Amino acid sequence: MQGLLQTCRLHGVDPYAYLVDVLQRVAVHPQSRLIELTPRLWKQHFEHQRFRSFVELGDHAAAAEARKT
Repeated sequence: MQGLLQTCRLHGVDPYAYLVDVLQRVAVHPQSRLIELTPRLWKQHFEHQRFRSFVELGDHAAAAEARKT
């Protein structure tokens, strides 16, 4: 895990934003293109269209509801 966080920093990627996005994206991303989810390629392909957490969106009600399920 520490290596992944260091790789994010090396490529100028916010580790929190990266992990929030990738953990949501991995379920729907084509297996044949998983290499795009590495920090270096993620920055090129997804940094500006990333998934956000409920906390970032300020949707505390949705976050609370998600925790219940």
